[in-house]
Amino acid sequence: MTEPRIQYAKTKDSVSIAYWTMGEGNPLVHLSGVPISHIEAELQFPEFRAWHERMARKRMLVRFDVRGAGLSDREVTEISLDAYLRDLEAVVDHLDLQSFALFAPGPAGPIAIAYAARHPERVSHLVLWSSSARLSVAMRAPRIRGLMGLLETDWELFTETTAHTIQGWSAGEPARRIAAMFRESITQDVMRAAFRALEDFDVADLLPQVQSPTLVLHRRDYTIMDVGNARFLSAGIPNAQLTILDGSAFAWYLQDWESVADAIDEFLGEGEEASAIPSPTGLVTILFTDVEGSTALTDRLGDAKARDLLREHESVVREALKAHGGSEVKTMGDGFMASFSSATKTLECAIAMQQAFAERNESAAEPIRVRIGLNAGEPIAEDDPGGRSDLFGTAVNMAARIAAQADAGEILASNVVRELVAGKDFLFADRGDTELRGFEDPVRVYEVRWREDE
Repeated sequence: MTEPRIQYAKTKDSVSIAYWTMGEGNPLVHLSGVPISHIEAELQFPEFRAWHERMARKRMLVRFDVRGAGLSDREVTEISLDAYLRDLEAVVDHLDLQSFALFAPGPAGPIAIAYAARHPERVSHLVLWSSSARLSVAMRAPRIRGLMGLLETDWELFTETTAHTIQGWSAGEPARRIAAMFRESITQDVMRAAFRALEDFDVADLLPQVQSPTLVLHRRDYTIMDVGNARFLSAGIPNAQLTILDGSAFAWYLQDWESVADAIDEFLGEGEEASAIPSPTGLVTILFTDVEGSTALTDRLGDAKARDLLREHESVVREALKAHGGSEVKTMGDGFMASFSSATKTLECAIAMQQAFAERNESAAEPIRVRIGLNAGEPIAEDDPGGRSDLFGTAVNMAARIAAQADAGEILASNVVRELVAGKDFLFADRGDTELRGFEDPVRVYEVRWREDE
């Protein structure tokens, strides 16, 4: 791929912002990690280069340096959330991008959220990587406070520590090389000013205003901004998807970066073609979830707080479906219907969901109690008027009725499901023949034991 050409856009406050584009097609505007960036120097690193070329394979990738960094104007009088928003606006307006996807890692997340809330007609998709809506809180983490101390006393050690412990570069020469690039990207004084500005970033109130389809990505073992930040984002943004990936590095272009790129491709609708639902010509396993007492929750908490809880339910379910190869068929407000081509994967997914809810409920003021029902069969697939596939038939109806029989925190499965996973490492308790509404004959139902003490 040819070297991208550096160009410039001018902000409303007359700051020159350096940018380049790579590839052709639908635009993806890729914010920097804020405040460190150097769009020319980073291309000399194979890790950065491989990421950019992958992301430009199916689209036009847009990269720019924020004010005070890289090839953009270094002598600036204002560093703030509004100032960084002007940098973004300058580039997309200069390129006349009427609709574009936006990728925002870490501290750039609040910038993207604020822009998406203000310009819903222009942001086609929003992807947030290991970010937080409340940097004012995240910046108080012990490691960040320790880094800020280093920033005051030892600039070289600060950049090397950031490269290794925050970004995820290997200690030694790799960390030293990227740290040198950091120092080339920004001065110590501007970095201090940027850190002070980041402490004021709080866009939590804007989350409900984001209308763009949103994907929240986070690495499971990245501890500077723990997974709670990702759950807060996905719960606050209407219908946001949450995907947790393995790894500990903040740098999206390190470790298993192909998984990150694949998740973005799929979200943007540019991944490999795949059926929304496993083929109905074979056996399909159906999973239903249902939040217990959702009507009572609304009466007790009010519409807004109850909806926040239901968004958390949606995030946990979608994360588990993604991790276990499930296909979301539809959501019914307080429940999901999903399908799987594997009964084993269905059980693993159901167990992962209940474990996630149990872990969340241990420290939550308001618990989310979910019942899950499973059945397998050969349903009928039909497209609804919007072109989305749905499933119908006896197998689906039975799965829904089995879910209705479950208590909070339970997974109930039909005998068909139990027989499909015979010999696998699952523990079942026989609940006996159960009368299901709409079915003439009783159905044998089994409880799936998922707690460790069971």
